Amino acid sequence: MRYKTRRRYLYRRQRQGGEPDPYGEEVCHRNVNVLSRQLQEFENFLISEGDELNTVRSYLYDLKQLEQFLQQRKKSLTDGSTEDLRDFIHGLFDLRLSPASINRKISSIKTFYRFLVFQKRIGFDPASDLELLKTGRKLPAFMSIEEVTAIIEAADDKSPAGLRDRACLELLYGAGLRISELLGLKIKDIDRENDLLSIIGKGNKQRIVPIGKKALRAIDEYLAKGRGEILKKRSSPFLILNMRGQRLSRMGFLKILRKYRIKSGVKKRVTPHMFRHSFATHLLEAGADLRVVQELLGHSDISTTQIYTHIDREYLKEIYREHHPRA
Repeated sequence: MRYKTRRRYLYRRQRQGGEPDPYGEEVCHRNVNVLSRQLQEFENFLISEGDELNTVRSYLYDLKQLEQFLQQRKKSLTDGSTEDLRDFIHGLFDLRLSPASINRKISSIKTFYRFLVFQKRIGFDPASDLELLKTGRKLPAFMSIEEVTAIIEAADDKSPAGLRDRACLELLYGAGLRISELLGLKIKDIDRENDLLSIIGKGNKQRIVPIGKKALRAIDEYLAKGRGEILKKRSSPFLILNMRGQRLSRMGFLKILRKYRIKSGVKKRVTPHMFRHSFATHLLEAGADLRVVQELLGHSDISTTQIYTHIDREYLKEIYREHHPRA
């Protein structure tokens, strides 16, 4: 159930004197930063393990939802039984969540209870028998070269903000970066002498990726004519800045991307990660070795990279069906 629809549903229940929502989604949205002691300790553990901030937030959101559910049963997180956890998960189906979303919540729960056992807060792991749902692996959405080019070329404004935006788009596609990696880039991460970027990816893993000529040109122009104008007398170690001279936020970049997607005339929904998917797909279409693409993307397991070979095969079949006279 979408958030606004669910808010109306909760309001009607309250007006009608109904019971509080057992999944506490309203509470989770409002109080996601108000954490119990166990969740605070779990948050510190995840951060110390190098998990990304968005991953940590997702875990905490899922667990706040579980906590609210258990409170309706007069229990805390440490009191939850396997039966309680199964009931919580079964209730998620009524919310019409996708299998992937439910699996994320199951993973959050299993990770949390393993943590509690490790910390000796509980003697038995009630989540140990929970199993992930079987899902077909979804092929990542990507753009054609023409669509990527149209969006990047739409960023043709030579103002400081326009130069920054062009550098962002060129880097996303030219280096296959995750949005968190792009926004976390620092000036010191650019090796201009060797045309390389030092990237800190998932799990604080470092990788080195080359920078293409077009991305380099966009970075150079932004550094020469844009970034200093944005900073004025301020200072920041980060490459990509908002107009207040601070690190650009994810939401800030999403607004920028939407602006150029509309300006370019590209009709499909475009996300920052689609540039990364397109980067990998276009490399493989051009004959790049799978192991090389794995290194560029920073995948620890090649099976994660192999999904792009399926995209390539689907693309070839689509072209065949469209253009072969006897297809």
